[in-house]
Parts: sequence; C-alpha cells; structure tokens
Amino acid sequence: MAPLSQAKTLGGVGSILVLLGAIPNVGFVLAIVGFILILVAVKNVSESINEPGIFNDMIIAVLLTIVGLVVFGVIVVVAFFSFLSSGSQLGTPGTIPPSILGAIGLLIVGLVVVWVFYLVSAIFLRRSYERIGVRLNVNMFQTTGLLYLIGAALTIVLVGFLILLIAEILQIVAFFSIPEQLPPSMPPQQTWGPPAPPAPMPPSQAPAQ
Repeated sequence: MAPLSQAKTLGGVGSILVLLGAIPNVGFVLAIVGFILILVAVKNVSESINEPGIFNDMIIAVLLTIVGLVVFGVIVVVAFFSFLSSGSQLGTPGTIPPSILGAIGLLIVGLVVVWVFYLVSAIFLRRSYERIGVRLNVNMFQTTGLLYLIGAALTIVLVGFLILLIAEILQIVAFFSIPEQLPPSMPPQQTWGPPAPPAPMPPSQAPAQ
C-alpha cells in the first residue's frame, strides 16, 4: 500500500508541472509528465483508502479527454484537406466556395465534440475528487472538482479557461493538503426523524415495585 505522503508529493509536483504547461517549447512535455504524476498520486490515494472507484473515475476522465482530442484532430485534418481542395474550385465573385464553408462547419463540429467530451470528462474527475475530499477530509478537492466542472462547461464562452486556471492552482493546494495518515472514519449519525427510543432494561435491572 502506497503511503499518503507519496501521493501528496507526486500530486503536488504534478499539479505544478501541469500549471507550467503554458511555457513555450517545453510546456507540453511538462504538462504530460504532470498528468502522469497526478494519475500515480490518485492511484496511491485510491489504494490507501481501499476505494478503486476513485482511480477508475480518474482513468475514465483521462480517456474521455484523449478520445475527444483524437476525434478533434481527425476532424481538423479532414477540414484542412477540404480547405486545400477549395483552391481548385472557382466560384462566382463575392461568393464563398462550398468546400470552404464545409471546412468551417467541420471545425465548428470538432470544437463542439471536444467540448462535450471534456465536459463529461470533468464530471468523472469531479466524482473522483469528491470521494478523495470526503475520505481524506480535504475540502479543497471538492472545490477543485467543482471548479473543473464549471470551467469545462464555460469553455465554450471562453471564461471557462480562467476558471480552469483557478482550479489548477487549487489542485496544487489540495494535493499538498493531504494528511500523512488516513483520518479515522466517522460513524454514521442519524440526521433526520424522531430520536430512537431507549433500549429496554433487562428484567434483572428493573426497579423493584
């Protein structure tokens, strides 16, 4: 069983590397390494608290993101060749060749496909972070997961990218807030309904008449 301290370090460093992904030239490599470290950290947490569903949700989130990007890449290639083919087509002055309109339409479809995949991916990421936050008593994970979901939903209007940036910063704080030891689980408490009646006293302890 991997210790939580290892997950704390790997997740925190990985989150920092993901945040550095905007650096030109080397940023893409740093982001990939950061994602891998975060995956390992989540796996360690999942094993430490014996909840494989946490890691499974994170894997699903990553796979959905990858599939969305691959589909978008294919659509972009098709749109590019469609745009090139428009050079051999002569249209009337003042009109746009149908192939160019088709290429623009394909790009719009590609962006919508990526958005849908990323939004569903954020739902699974939030589920993973919600369970980590509850089990480790680190509320920052729940906040991070919520901001990732809101940011993914709003990327279509661009403001979501700012929210995603905030989520990445809070992700660093969340991982570095992981405790060294697993917190004791809290017993279930009754939160609604009338109070339970007291248990009856054994006959031997009943008061004498």
